[in-house]
Amino acid sequence: MNSTPLRTEIGGITLENPLMLASGILDENGYTMARILREGAAAVVTKSIGLDERTGYMPPVVFPGDGYLLNAIGLTNPGIDSFGDEIRVAKEAGKPVIGSIFGKDAEEFLRVALKMESYGVAGIELNLSCPHVKGFGSEIGSDPALVEEIVGELKRKLKVPVFAKLSPNVTDIVAIAKAASASDGLVLINTVRGIAIDIFARKPVLTNGYGGLSGRAIKPIGVRLVHEVKKETGHAIIGVGGIYTASDVMEYIMAGADAVQLGTVLMDRGKSVFREIAAELGTLLEKLGEGSIRNLVGVAVS
Repeated sequence: MNSTPLRTEIGGITLENPLMLASGILDENGYTMARILREGAAAVVTKSIGLDERTGYMPPVVFPGDGYLLNAIGLTNPGIDSFGDEIRVAKEAGKPVIGSIFGKDAEEFLRVALKMESYGVAGIELNLSCPHVKGFGSEIGSDPALVEEIVGELKRKLKVPVFAKLSPNVTDIVAIAKAASASDGLVLINTVRGIAIDIFARKPVLTNGYGGLSGRAIKPIGVRLVHEVKKETGHAIIGVGGIYTASDVMEYIMAGADAVQLGTVLMDRGKSVFREIAAELGTLLEKLGEGSIRNLVGVAVS
């Protein structure tokens, strides 16, 4: 067996295993991010940070269902000027920290990205896909011309890799993926737009009404979109959505993902899930008779 069978690479960033922390889960605090890196995550992605502080929506903003989680936080964040110390602390764990950012247009994305880069992040993830905040996220990420402009502008001005996080809530994700082809990798998928109704209150459970659906329920959607985009573009991909086991990771890898991100699973399996799934992946590779996980990237894509 290869001495480093789980090592992979995405956008020029080497990862000791393919498991990253997804944006939006325990990643607004530097100490928590460092703890997760020490628990076995190969990299962390910060909470999405914008130009200015946002308070987000009033509670309730999270609804746990049977096999899923619905949330509409509202891009709550302290603003980019207040986030440098969190990056510094997270980096003390000695592994890649990727800064997730959002903005209303190319100019704002660039301003936030340059500041995030100055904090020493290993890469920038562009949140082009938040499903529940008007004027940001999926409203931007559904416009191929705007996606191409934003990605192109940041690639021209930044020194670190740029990853575009795309939405499943668009009519043609392949068109959006092609518009983001200048990026160093695509992140698929963000949460799926959904709603839960309180039948006794006779109104939506979440204050915002619609929210982002995550958890086990969306894995087949995520794997399908990774497969489709890989088949049509051949681009480097980070898979996200509904990953709970090593087998889930392997589905994404075989569908074309070079690495994956974990999020909602932490609510059920805790911070140690990274170390546990990494161990499970090692055993699974042996069963599959492979010496490196890299050999399995995209093998199910024809």
